[in-house]
Amino acid sequence: MAFSTRITDLLGIDLPIIQAPMAGSATPELAAAVGNAGGLGSLGVAMMSEAQLREAVDKTRALTNAPFNLNYFVHHEPDLAGFDAKPMRAALKPHYAEMGLGDVPDPKSPAPAFNDAALKLLLELSPKVASFHFGLPSPEAVKAIKAQGIIILGCATTSSEARVLEHGGVDAIVAQGHEAGGHRGTFLDHVDLGTVGTMALVPQVADMVKVPVIAAGGIGDARGIAAAFMLGADAVQLGTAYLVTPECMTHDMHRKALAELSDHGTVVTKLFSGRPARAIRNRMTESLHGHESNAAPFPAQRAMAAPLVTASAKAGRAEYMQMWSGQAARLSVAEPAGTKTTRLMAEAAILLGKN
Repeated sequence: MAFSTRITDLLGIDLPIIQAPMAGSATPELAAAVGNAGGLGSLGVAMMSEAQLREAVDKTRALTNAPFNLNYFVHHEPDLAGFDAKPMRAALKPHYAEMGLGDVPDPKSPAPAFNDAALKLLLELSPKVASFHFGLPSPEAVKAIKAQGIIILGCATTSSEARVLEHGGVDAIVAQGHEAGGHRGTFLDHVDLGTVGTMALVPQVADMVKVPVIAAGGIGDARGIAAAFMLGADAVQLGTAYLVTPECMTHDMHRKALAELSDHGTVVTKLFSGRPARAIRNRMTESLHGHESNAAPFPAQRAMAAPLVTASAKAGRAEYMQMWSGQAARLSVAEPAGTKTTRLMAEAAILLGKN
């Protein structure tokens, strides 16, 4: 089937469904399955080494001829010289001891922000689409990316951010409502802001900008997709819905938690990375909630939390696992990614009277 919108025309795809990048969970198999079904597959590459990124792109291209998206983080490098790690280290220490771990490690950045080396590699790999979280790279980088013919998507959590992104040269805007799982894309105001819900955000962004708008956040079934189009979106971006597909690299405990999750079972936390991100509530988020303000600046907090997260996952214990999820997880059906993509769009088309 095909469902034409400004986004399908822009991206050269058949269906206006974009699979969210989901760094650490999205795989070449997932991106290819969505692309082969007519949507846009994505890879979250911000934390990948050059070798890992090349391998992921090569594998994706071996599995599909469809366009795909590479997603990058655009953030300020953390100022660790001015950060006091002692309060966070003290908060984590008893949990490390319980899991049989050693000392809490020092905060450090696992990967640099989007820089000249990343730009050079992006231009060399030349995917159809590149998307950016936490703002945009420099105007010079944006100019170079567009000159290469790469389509740029930016993420906005407010209408003001959407306007800044449009002026910055993006070709389309992901309007990320507060219901979305994973990291908040807020960049214009303080990172703790950008809490507008999807239903309020999408129509205001659609009214604010001329470029196509992609609705994201709390969209878990055909009803949500149809509603997004009614609100003025040209496409939807789904993340949590794809976490339960077999092509996604989702831990079994994470899948179980998603299947059992209630609509109020998530929380926005800085404890895993240092930046607000929506995750499933567990012992980590609840027992350390009072230490949110002590988290190391993004992404250096990852180094302090990672051993605990990894040990918990290896032990099959969800208490300390990093389990991203949006608020509509219970609407997600465990099925192949390609089947999900075509089914959701066909059902949405019926609701919209298009079929």
